[in-house]
Amino acid sequence: MLAELLRLLKRLWPITVLATTMGAASGIATAALLAVTNRTLHDGAAALPTLLWSFAGLCVLVLAGEVISDIGNNLVGQRVIAMLRKNLCEKIMAAPIGQIEQFRSHRLITALNQDIDTISSFSFMFSSLAIATATIVGCLGYLFVLSPVLLVIALVAIALGSIVQTLARRVGIRRFGAAREAEDRLQKYYRSITEGAKELRLNGQRRSFVYEHELSGTIEAIFRLRVRAANVFVSANAFGSLLFFIVVGLMLTLQTWSPGADRTIITGFVLVLLYMKGPVQEIVGALPAIGRAQVAFQRIAELSARFSTREPSLVAGHETGSPGRLADVLDTIALAGARYRFAIPQDERDASAADRGTSGTDSVGGGFELGPVSLTIERGETLFIVGENGCGKTTLIKLLLGLYQPDAGQLLLNGEAVRDEHLDDYRQLFSAVFSDYYLFDTLIPGEATLTADAQKYLERFEIAHKVSVRDGAFTTTDLSTGQRKRLALVHAYLERRPVMVLDEWAADQDPTFRRIFYTEILPDLKRQGKTLIVISHDDRYFSAADRYIRLEEGHIVEEVRPLRVQAAAQIAANAS
Repeated sequence: MLAELLRLLKRLWPITVLATTMGAASGIATAALLAVTNRTLHDGAAALPTLLWSFAGLCVLVLAGEVISDIGNNLVGQRVIAMLRKNLCEKIMAAPIGQIEQFRSHRLITALNQDIDTISSFSFMFSSLAIATATIVGCLGYLFVLSPVLLVIALVAIALGSIVQTLARRVGIRRFGAAREAEDRLQKYYRSITEGAKELRLNGQRRSFVYEHELSGTIEAIFRLRVRAANVFVSANAFGSLLFFIVVGLMLTLQTWSPGADRTIITGFVLVLLYMKGPVQEIVGALPAIGRAQVAFQRIAELSARFSTREPSLVAGHETGSPGRLADVLDTIALAGARYRFAIPQDERDASAADRGTSGTDSVGGGFELGPVSLTIERGETLFIVGENGCGKTTLIKLLLGLYQPDAGQLLLNGEAVRDEHLDDYRQLFSAVFSDYYLFDTLIPGEATLTADAQKYLERFEIAHKVSVRDGAFTTTDLSTGQRKRLALVHAYLERRPVMVLDEWAADQDPTFRRIFYTEILPDLKRQGKTLIVISHDDRYFSAADRYIRLEEGHIVEEVRPLRVQAAAQIAANAS
């Protein structure tokens, strides 16, 4: 991730160099202002005109440096944030589906929102911290000019303060890291009270448990961890202030006990030390934010590394697949001896690994296994996949769609293995409505008749009175479960792909529309030449399929062609 950040900064190096240079100039000019002020206090009126011009020039340099540094660093910081967001989104969109499914969505959302925002907030502070650092360096340089011996005293105090701050930072970052882990859990609990609102209304015990133990407990844990982390930084900050006051007290005592001491040197030292306290306090005060930003950056780096394995067909610069490339040559789709082991989700692996004291990446076993499966689907065929819940039906269609890569065996198109670089083109053959589908409200711009076609399908599926198309988008997706699935099917119609996959689509429909689906919609799609792959539990409508296969525990245990069965039954009846 650091290499990627440096690559991002390389593109912005002119602005970065300018902003850094002007920030340093502003800080050094501030130290020079202190020197001019000290001279003015001791040289008298004779040198006043020259010193005033110097003072005015330095003021202009300080202000100009601050403004240019602030604007430049803010531009660089926000551009880096934007690039990080794009980079992460690109990696997630190009990562294998299996990796995304293993990494729980609430962890992704927290990283994409909260961690990025934490770094973004820190980027606004960077310019002022750079100027404060340059000011401290300039002040130390002026102290060296005044008296190297007294500078050593100041450096010893700064070194002691730095040691304490380093120790405090380690403790604080550890506690901020623990708080960040708790925020992942909190995001999951937030989802439970929104997505599970109905269930919580019906179960008072669960509602109390969720609020008292999960939500309140996690919120209180975050509160305690953040307060303790902040208290460590506050204590270290107070110790640093004490050291400053001790050094200033020593300077004043030296002037009192040594009448021969140069008042210009002593006054300059006290003046500079008192001024330095402001920049030092600014840096010390920013340490909690720096700690949170460091934790956030580590989490983003972990996320970036986790999704660094990209599908060859989805890397940047690869031409987006087109449904027309393979549609005309589609003849058969097949799996040959395909096996797939469904991995344990990442957070469960991490928890299990933590119990064993190992790394989460070491725990890759377990999980449901499908196969070996050999299956061929011909163009224009209507195939039903049936079986009990959890037998592997959805996993099978994800293998057929090329969303999962088989651990063994092959995915075939027209008898030839689908190579990795052609996988995106292959997927463009399909439209799908999954059981856990995501319903997009926008339409992809395309043909001039898109809006009219969408309206036609809305009317056919009896939802035109609830939703319409306006400005290239559906006016609402706030529909009943069955109506939302009909709207998802409208999307599938509009995509005009040669193969349509429907995962338990009829499960949420009323009996009337379920009958329409099997007796009208599917036959109409078949007449259009569509290849249909349908997961179904409706055994009374299995006759709508050219063929259906039954899965049990990840294996095909039965294959039936209803028309042949009916024909055989008819022949037997006639013979009798």
